[in-house]
Amino acid sequence: MSDIQKQIEQEREAARAVCDTSGASSQDCAAAWDAVEELQAEAAHQKQKPQKTSFDTYCEDNPDAAECRLYDD
Repeated sequence: MSDIQKQIEQEREAARAVCDTSGASSQDCAAAWDAVEELQAEAAHQKQKPQKTSFDTYCEDNPDAAECRLYDD
């Protein structure tokens, strides 16, 4: 997750630089900030994904293990 945060920070710096040179109302400035928003949306999306636990990974690797069996009532 820190990798995407680094990308967001780099894009922010780039957007600020573009806006300083092109002007705050330029299309280049708007496009640069759009890129920042897209990365932030992706970061939020990744946070919403449920993370697998070690037990889930173990059961995927060992579906016949006694701990991983599911019984119907």
